[in-house]
Amino acid sequence: MTSKKSHAGIYPGTFDPVTYGHLDIIQRATRIVDMLIVAVAANDGKNPSFDLDSRIEMLKDEVSKIDISGKTIKVLSFDTLLVDFAHKMKAGVIIRGLRAVSDFEYEFQMAGTNARLNRSIETVFLMASDRHQFTSSKLVKEIARLGGDISDFVPPHVARRIKKEIL
Repeated sequence: MTSKKSHAGIYPGTFDPVTYGHLDIIQRATRIVDMLIVAVAANDGKNPSFDLDSRIEMLKDEVSKIDISGKTIKVLSFDTLLVDFAHKMKAGVIIRGLRAVSDFEYEFQMAGTNARLNRSIETVFLMASDRHQFTSSKLVKEIARLGGDISDFVPPHVARRIKKEIL
């Protein structure tokens, strides 16, 4: 009898704020790995609209609503090199979402760099579902600032937080 090896993966991002596109990738990533670590980057260089604790709280709230069928999802923060964090978490896979061709060049560079830093960690790309291909946290915040309806892009709890804390 052989024992099944547990496979852990990391889905990193700033998640400023979490969108339905992010949640779609999280749901689909659980089909690939047994344990998914949603890794929230501190990433102060991007000047996030929400502080790290708020981004983690919103993600935990939304992830708790996902049907994961016996899989495990953890939401953790990191402020190191992604490959070092993945190694520490014993994750062999980094999962990245691609929305459009414009994402590919940057993601391709990152995947290549990460592979040079740690060859034992693979990068897997998931294409955004068609209904989420043009969703980005940056655009959601801009739509909200200009008074637009963001209900198609973020969960209600996140929309309320955006209106309360950013506007």
